[in-house]
Amino acid sequence: MNQATIHQPLVEHQTATPSPDTSTEPSKLTQGNRFKQFILWFVGTLPTIVVLAALGGVAWMGHHSDWKIPKFSAIFGETETEADDWCAVHNVPGSECVECISTLLPQEEDYGWCKEHGLHQCPLCHPNVAELKETPEIGEDILAAATFAMKVHDRQENDEADKLYRTRVQFASKSAVKKAGVDFELVETRPMTEFVRTSGESIYDETRVAQLASRVPGSVWRVEKSVGDRVQKGEVLALIDAMDVGKTKSELLDSLARSDFQAATVKRLKPLAEKQIIPGSQLLEAETALQQASIGVRGAEQALDNLGLQVDLVALRRLSEDQRVGYLKFLGLPGSLRKTVEETTSTNNLIPVVASLDGVIVDRKTTAGEVVSPSQMLFRIADTSHMWLRFNVALEDATYLKVGQAVRFLPDGTKEEVAGKISWVSTSVNRQTRTIEVRANVENPNGTLRNETFGIGRIILRETPDAVVVPEESVQWDGSSFVVFIRDRNYFDKGAAKIFHTRSVRPGVTADGFTELIAGVLPGEVVVTKGSAVMRSQILKNNLGAGCTCGQ
Repeated sequence: MNQATIHQPLVEHQTATPSPDTSTEPSKLTQGNRFKQFILWFVGTLPTIVVLAALGGVAWMGHHSDWKIPKFSAIFGETETEADDWCAVHNVPGSECVECISTLLPQEEDYGWCKEHGLHQCPLCHPNVAELKETPEIGEDILAAATFAMKVHDRQENDEADKLYRTRVQFASKSAVKKAGVDFELVETRPMTEFVRTSGESIYDETRVAQLASRVPGSVWRVEKSVGDRVQKGEVLALIDAMDVGKTKSELLDSLARSDFQAATVKRLKPLAEKQIIPGSQLLEAETALQQASIGVRGAEQALDNLGLQVDLVALRRLSEDQRVGYLKFLGLPGSLRKTVEETTSTNNLIPVVASLDGVIVDRKTTAGEVVSPSQMLFRIADTSHMWLRFNVALEDATYLKVGQAVRFLPDGTKEEVAGKISWVSTSVNRQTRTIEVRANVENPNGTLRNETFGIGRIILRETPDAVVVPEESVQWDGSSFVVFIRDRNYFDKGAAKIFHTRSVRPGVTADGFTELIAGVLPGEVVVTKGSAVMRSQILKNNLGAGCTCGQ
């Protein structure tokens, strides 16, 4: 009992009181492990801590910059305008916006509407508005040309109430102009032609076309010319054997013989009657017979003249009877044909068909031996050195036409135009086409222009050798007026605002990529070409709102 009691405390004492060596070594091992574990944990979580720190920095910067992405110009090192100094409407720094701060670049004097030329701020009437370093002089010839251009054709009009001409387009810098894709060119002068375009054809001049026939019935004895031969006036084309011709020649010979006989009788009786050897009535009868014979001669002469056979009575009276027969046989025949006629026939009935004008035989309707009549056309001759141009012009264009206007005609299949002038404008309208017929005369010395050739005609309304022109893309329609954008005269000056002025204009002719400006700009000014449509859209958009107040 006592032994057990004594033994128990000893055991308990041994268990509760460890030795110094065994208690110290485990504690040191535990602390080392924990430090190693911390180091490993820190190294493993370090990337996550860095990422979180970076995101926190971005969030802090975004919060203090209103979460705005840096501008392209700031990224590439250009000076960035402060956010509170930017005109969002005009896309320039607010402190430099000439539209919002009017004192930066005051507007020039507003001359308002020009009634004569139909636009605002007319540089023809007020040349000082031109964006040129020196004020130009406008001569009377320039003003007269503009007035004529306004009257020669109807022009689309600008709206007097439109105020867009007071608007200016500003860029922050020259580089901003380039980045916007804006390009510009110098206003220049070049020849321009305004015309009415219409289809037409070339035809023979009807006043220079002859259809020839025999003057009397007969048969074709000989044909001298054919289609395509060029002939001169009076040249023989054919010979007709006609009995009426021979009969008329015989009547002339008979009348001449009786006239000669009666003339000799009067000559013989006159001295006898004066001496009263014969009664005066006998002389009177002889003189009456002479008069009747003379009338017969003149009648036969006129009959031959009506057939185109000219008789020289004075020369004929001097000839003998046989000579008179030979003279009349070859009457109207050229010397080159007389030998042929004399060798081949003894007829006295031949009458020539001669050319009535210089030209070309364009048609022949006869052959040798054919019986013909005066109603039958044998030859058709045309003087092709002069032609007609015939056009069918629309009613709305006919009001601009008048006699004497120049015409240019390009025949189909050719590359060269021919020139002429209007000689006639019809007073009636074609029922089927509802067009007006217009005719022009044209010279054709080389015969290159052919009958019934179709082509395109230009009836010239106005030709200007030094018209003021701009590229076609420069002219914009803002809904009520035609406008262009003019570069400010001080554009390249140091520190000057990069300004383009809106200018109302009156367009004329458009051709070959250029548009004539009758009024609105002057040579030497610089006009926007590429990008003008974008600038028009921008100013129209700005005018829709209340504008900006960055300069207030």
